[in-house]
Amino acid sequence: MTELLIIALAVFGYALVSKPLSMSPVTAPMAFTTVGIIVGSGGFGWFDLKLEAEATSILVEATLVLVLFTDAIRIDLRVLRRQAALPARMLGIGLPLTILTGTALAVIVVPGLSVIEAALLAAVLAPTDAALGQAVVSDGRLPVRIRQTLNVESGLNDGMAVPVVTVLLAAASAEAAGGASDWVGLAARQVGFGVLAGVAAGVIGGRVLDHRAVAGHVEGIYRQLATIAIAVAAFALAGVLDGNGFIAAFVAGLSFGRVAREQCTGILDFTEDEGELLSAITFVLFGAVLVGPVLDDLTWQIALYAVLSLTVVRIVPVVLSLTSSGTFFETRLFLGWFGPRGLASILFALLVVEELDSDVGQTIFTVAAWTVLVSIVAHGLTSGVWAGRLARRLDAETRPMPEMEPVPELATRTRAAEL
Repeated sequence: MTELLIIALAVFGYALVSKPLSMSPVTAPMAFTTVGIIVGSGGFGWFDLKLEAEATSILVEATLVLVLFTDAIRIDLRVLRRQAALPARMLGIGLPLTILTGTALAVIVVPGLSVIEAALLAAVLAPTDAALGQAVVSDGRLPVRIRQTLNVESGLNDGMAVPVVTVLLAAASAEAAGGASDWVGLAARQVGFGVLAGVAAGVIGGRVLDHRAVAGHVEGIYRQLATIAIAVAAFALAGVLDGNGFIAAFVAGLSFGRVAREQCTGILDFTEDEGELLSAITFVLFGAVLVGPVLDDLTWQIALYAVLSLTVVRIVPVVLSLTSSGTFFETRLFLGWFGPRGLASILFALLVVEELDSDVGQTIFTVAAWTVLVSIVAHGLTSGVWAGRLARRLDAETRPMPEMEPVPELATRTRAAEL
C-alpha cells in the first residue's frame, strides 16, 4: 500500500502546482520521474514494486493500449489529408531513416548487439512523445502548422513503430533461441491478425455506437466507457486470434475515428484524462522501478548512444526528409530536436525485457531507460526557450513560408498547458 500512497500523493501534489508549472520548463514527466527516483531503489527505497511484478505488466499493457487508441482517434484523417505534407515526410521518410541510422550506430557503439538486436533498439527509441515537450505543441507563439506537425507525428509514429518492434522482437527471440522458431510466420500472424482485430473492433463497434448514440439511446458516460471497451475488445480479440494487441488497439482507433468521428470529441476528454493518469503513474514507476536499477549500469557506450539517439539519429533524418519542403533550416532543426523519447519507448523497452530474458534484453532496456531519462530533462528544459526564439524569427520574416500557412488544429494528447 505504500506504493499506492506515494503515487496518489505525487498526483495530488502535482495537481496543486500544475498551473504555474505549465508555464515553466518543468514538465509533468520531469516531476513524476523525479519523485520516482527519490522514493525508489535509487533513493530512499520506499517504493518496492518489482519490474517483474504482475501489476507492472498490467499497467504497462493498459497504458500502451489506451495511449495508442487515443493517439489514433484524435487524428482526423479527413482533416489531415489537407495538411499532411510535412508530417507525411517525417513519417514516411524520416521514421525509416531514423530506424536505419539508429541501427547502424547501435552496431558500432553498443557492444554485444547483432544487427537485428540493434534494429530492435532503434525501433524501441523511434517513437516520439509530444507530452515531454508540451510547451512546444501548445505554445501559441508558434505557427499552428509547426505545432500540428509535431502533434500528428507523435500521434502516429508510435502506432507505426509497433509492427516494426513486433517483427524485430520475434526475429531477435528466434535468433536468441538459435533460429529454431518460425519467426517469420509468428510475426506475420502477430501483424496480420492484429490489424484484422483492430479493423473489426473499430469499424463494427464504431458504427454500432454511433448509430445508437445518434438515436439518443446512449448516455454520455456510457458512450465514453463503450469507446474504451472497443479498445480493450480489440486488444483481447487480437490475443484470441494470436495477433498483436497493441497493433489492434492502434488500428481500432484509426478505424473508430474514421466511421464515428462525431463521437470522438467528448470521448477524447475522458480517454485523455484516463491516459494522463496512467502516464503519470508510469513515469513514477519509471523513476522508482526502472531508473534505479540502471543508475549503476551507465557506461560511456550507453551514454554516447543516448546522446546520439536524441541528436544525430533523430535530427539528420528529419532534416533530410524536409529537404526541398521550402521551410527554414532552423524549422527543420527544431522539428528534428523536438522528438523526445517518452512513454512509448518506456513501454516498448519493458516488453522487450519481458520477451528477451537475456543480457541483450537487459542491454536494450538499459539504453532505452537512459535515453528517455536524458530526453525528459533535455527536451523539457529547452522547449519553451527554442519555441520563443523560432517564433520571433518567423514573425520577422516577410516572405510566405510553408510553416506559416494556416491549417485546422487537431486535438493534442494533453491540453494541460492550455487550461
